[in-house]
Amino acid sequence: MTQYIIKRIGWIIFNLLVLSLIAFILIKNVPGSFLELQILIGQAGTMGTGLTISEVEKVRGVETEMMKRWGEDVPLWQQYLTFIKGLVTLDMGPSFRWPTQTIEEIIANTFPVSFTIAILAVTIAIIIGIPLGVLAALKQNSWIDYLVSALVMVVSAIPNYVMAVFVIFLFSFWIPILPTYGWGQPKNYILPVLAMSFGPIGSIAGYMRTSLLDALKQDYIRTAWAKGGTERHVIFGHAMKNSLIPLVTILGPMISHLILGTVFVEGMFGVPGMGQYFSQAAGSRDYPLMMAQTVIFGLILMIMNLIVDIIYFFLDPRIRVSRR
Repeated sequence: MTQYIIKRIGWIIFNLLVLSLIAFILIKNVPGSFLELQILIGQAGTMGTGLTISEVEKVRGVETEMMKRWGEDVPLWQQYLTFIKGLVTLDMGPSFRWPTQTIEEIIANTFPVSFTIAILAVTIAIIIGIPLGVLAALKQNSWIDYLVSALVMVVSAIPNYVMAVFVIFLFSFWIPILPTYGWGQPKNYILPVLAMSFGPIGSIAGYMRTSLLDALKQDYIRTAWAKGGTERHVIFGHAMKNSLIPLVTILGPMISHLILGTVFVEGMFGVPGMGQYFSQAAGSRDYPLMMAQTVIFGLILMIMNLIVDIIYFFLDPRIRVSRR
């Protein structure tokens, strides 16, 4: 197991290097710059009269200071090494758009917000999705099964930002009991978490139904019935226990997807998470923050997959045998 973990960590480092190189090349070739965009915004804000000389110089000064750090006057490979050095040493300097904050500070402040929303959404999805999947499996081919299956298809197909619009309309206009914007209070978590949980509920319910139906067809279940086991003991003591193991496989990627997929939802509810900062960084051509967050997103996904594999290793003895 130790050798397996070391090997996986090595692959994570290699994949992060590849991801960082791809992100660096793509972002560096995006047309436009922070300075050009700020000038255009200033022109639009002054009804087309353009920025004054002092305003242009002020914007140019901000970008110039940032560019010195990243070595814009040196070859790209040296700029890339500077970027990697900043990642490794956790010293990536200030953001273009938020020059008073370092990139590390932005990530440190926004990651807990996105992670909390993702964990709460997955928790709700587990609490609701598993019972729905079990009910559908035990009532296979009944109207309950068809209803649950239809609900699973609907909520799985609707994007989370559409669900965000739905919960805003439901709980802020039709039943005005929750705030639709802002942050800092427990009630501000409710609507974003609800919007993010519908899709996972459908995925977990559908996965649980399929897994339990497959478990009920296994030989050990027939043996348990033959030994005179009760329905409660056979289903919940044997079939249910084993059908939950494959469910672990999707939880890691699901949490990663929710952390990465909060861009629109965070913007709609005014949540100061990684998703909102990433979208604003992309819109303002804040290249250092974009590159750093891209690597962080990739690292989160790889770590969650590794954690899932380790948990799965201990839950399923067959995995341990195959590793020997």
